[in-house]
Amino acid sequence: MDKQQTLAAERRNKAILSVVLAAICILWVLPVVAVVINSFKLNTFVKTDTFALPTSESWAGMANFVKGMTFGNYPFKSSVLYSVVITVLSTGLILVFCSMAAWYIARVDSLFCKAIYFLCVFSMVVPFQMVMFTLSKTADVLKLNTPWTIPIVYLGFGAGLAIFMFVGFVKSIPLEIEEAAAIDGCGPIRTFFEVVLPMLKPTLISVGILEIMWVWNDYLLPVLVLDINKYRTIPIHIQYLKGSYGTVDLGATMALILLSIIPVIIFYLACQKHIIKGVAAGAVKG
Repeated sequence: MDKQQTLAAERRNKAILSVVLAAICILWVLPVVAVVINSFKLNTFVKTDTFALPTSESWAGMANFVKGMTFGNYPFKSSVLYSVVITVLSTGLILVFCSMAAWYIARVDSLFCKAIYFLCVFSMVVPFQMVMFTLSKTADVLKLNTPWTIPIVYLGFGAGLAIFMFVGFVKSIPLEIEEAAAIDGCGPIRTFFEVVLPMLKPTLISVGILEIMWVWNDYLLPVLVLDINKYRTIPIHIQYLKGSYGTVDLGATMALILLSIIPVIIFYLACQKHIIKGVAAGAVKG
């Protein structure tokens, strides 16, 4: 009887937990649903009937998308290009340099390496607002205010999480594998790229996904560092969808927001299993 009561209590707890998680999921997805609905509605109805489904009266079709991409004198395709360039370069730099740094930190047992590791971890809790004004001035002085140089800034901000995850995974790799490579004549560079890097694949994919989602959606850093008259990423382009007297066409804004989040959502859904694997293999071990 006690066993049956225990099983019934477990089933009841699981049912309650399922209901709570389902409610949280609905609340989480609701803003995305609102964006999708309002991207096809006329601006007036976006303001008055925000959560109502489009009707024949409020339906705008693809007009919002066309207006959003052709609004003003700055081409939307340039914003897409700059977002892609910044995201790809930033993620590439973070993966290569942070994995190399993490390998060195994990293998060299010195006070210097420990200090660097704890500084990287500490950087994860430093609010961006504390350094943003100094960063903007430094970026201007060092000429890091272009889409081709701002990835260096992203490398600095993304190093904390990346090194934390990479160090944890490297510590789980048997040192004997690297010793065997050294006996076969591999130097440090060859050992890293031919032996260690392939084994870092789960964490590489996990860190890459997280960094891509962060850089692609980032607004504050590009608007502070870049010359927005010349270079605008997609979030900055959306911010400038304003008419006279500061009026905003919410329908066109929602349409561009939808276009900007679709690639990230597809990419995340396709790679979400790798995030779990990478976090479990990197951040937990070591």
